[in-house]
Amino acid sequence: MRVLVQRCKEAQVTVGDELTGRIESGLMLLVGITHEDTEKDAIYLADKIAGLRIFEDEQEKMNLSLIDMGGAVLSVSQFTLYGDCRKGKRPSFAAAARPEAAELLYETFNQLLRDKGIQVETGRFGAMMDVTFTNWGPVTLMLESPIRQETHA
Repeated sequence: MRVLVQRCKEAQVTVGDELTGRIESGLMLLVGITHEDTEKDAIYLADKIAGLRIFEDEQEKMNLSLIDMGGAVLSVSQFTLYGDCRKGKRPSFAAAARPEAAELLYETFNQLLRDKGIQVETGRFGAMMDVTFTNWGPVTLMLESPIRQETHA
């Protein structure tokens, strides 16, 4: 699972003419899911993101988390985070999870954040969306769930 985390002053997503999610200060998340991802990956990333200290305190040091500063999340599904551009000119999205599996894990991830008391707004899974936001800093980080190692018996 990959999440592109962008600290923002405001963010919103629309589908056609419909506003589906809007937040003030907090985090803009682009969420990508691959075939091997499980609920454990969603738990790991929700915990990491909720506690990630990337907001400034009174001394202008990055010491505050999303929870500490009472920020919100705009979470947008983004299968193109698993685009492979190493061969040719057209990206391959073979590493992205099938929509049925990805949507379930994406919803689980968002619910895990909500369970921590975080306001989570979203786009619409699988839809063509327009996303606008003001990156604050700018601060942009790519997070990935830990790589699972195979155990050999």
